[in-house]
Amino acid sequence: MCASYGLGGPGSLPLDMEPLSEPGNLTLLEEWMEQRGGGAKITGKNALNLNPIIRADGDGRRLDLAWWWLWLDGSGPVKFSAFNSRDDKLLRSWKRPFQHRAILPATWYVEKKGRFHLPHHEGFGIAALTSTVTRDDGTELVTYAMVTRDAVGEAAEYWPRMPLVLPRDMHDEWLDPERAGDAELVAEVQHGSDEISRALTAA
Repeated sequence: MCASYGLGGPGSLPLDMEPLSEPGNLTLLEEWMEQRGGGAKITGKNALNLNPIIRADGDGRRLDLAWWWLWLDGSGPVKFSAFNSRDDKLLRSWKRPFQHRAILPATWYVEKKGRFHLPHHEGFGIAALTSTVTRDDGTELVTYAMVTRDAVGEAAEYWPRMPLVLPRDMHDEWLDPERAGDAELVAEVQHGSDEISRALTAA
């Protein structure tokens, strides 16, 4: 169960991760880092903090700020724990949001006092599911849940689960709005995430 991740640290921001380096997006990212200290926080029922996510539509990738706790309708965050979603339940508990996917840009995540990062503190992308809802005031809100997988490598020494980190060559496939969220995609990302997941080590 991952409850903290973010951007910053010894390395640089993952500006090579499209579309973070675009001027408007870079400004949004820098403002978020200044306001939130570079750390994404789970959004409780009355919290206002929103975190950066990358999505794709017919016009390409876009950076949005989103609520880290999935909503499935306009009534508010769902009652059960919906900030993380297991990869082995994507076709059951999460089938509808699995059709609307995102990537969470990160340079670290924390699990049981271990702060995990890649060897040179490079940026990486964590798989996420999204749901866009209309609130009572008529405004739209993007919400998300982080996808988790069985822990491997050093992460397995801390906790049985870890974020589902995707290699760069799988980002397009995961974000493709025309790509169905199905058993084949689940198998692809589970297998494809293994190498980069094993490369994450705790500081």
